Amino acid sequence: MISIEFLRQFRIGEYAIFDLTTAFVGVYLASFLLSKLFRKIRVDIPKISWVLLTLPIGVATHLIIGRITPMVKNFLDIHGHYVLKVVIIGLLILGLRGIKIIKK
Repeated sequence: MISIEFLRQFRIGEYAIFDLTTAFVGVYLASFLLSKLFRKIRVDIPKISWVLLTLPIGVATHLIIGRITPMVKNFLDIHGHYVLKVVIIGLLILGLRGIKIIKK
């Protein structure tokens, strides 16, 4: 049986491929339900926007609960990791572009 630690050993830089893949697949699968729930409060969020917002939501969530992961630590580092900052802010902007308020 494959352990989770074995799966997490494969990395892109400091970030485990398994964790990133699981996050994106999980949000994609949940996006169908989330989009439907948000339509009830008259906000249209396309499924692709949920996927694009995966990392920004993850960073914000980890900050709120106080769990400082390597990605959160690198995002908050003011002296480096500019590519990560650009990617997360870019994903935030692209994800927010698709959101629309539904007028009655």
